Amino acid sequence: MSAEFVIGLAGEALFTVLKVTAPLLGLALIVGLTVSILQATTHIQEQTLVFIPKIFAVFVALLLFGPWILSVMVDFTARLLGNLADYIG
Repeated sequence: MSAEFVIGLAGEALFTVLKVTAPLLGLALIVGLTVSILQATTHIQEQTLVFIPKIFAVFVALLLFGPWILSVMVDFTARLLGNLADYIG
């Protein structure tokens, strides 16, 4: 295995991780910003108020995007394990 191959495989793995986590993190960011703006306008300075809506939003996103996330991860794993003989030899 050459260094270019390993770097390419690591890049593909990182891209897959980013692609899988982007919907969850994006929704958590939007909910966090919305709650922060609401806190700033109402002068409620409770630090723990942000966590419950974020957790709820991430769980809802997991329910919505779960099948897609699973298919992306299964496809990447199947490609990786299917070409394992080529990687070794």
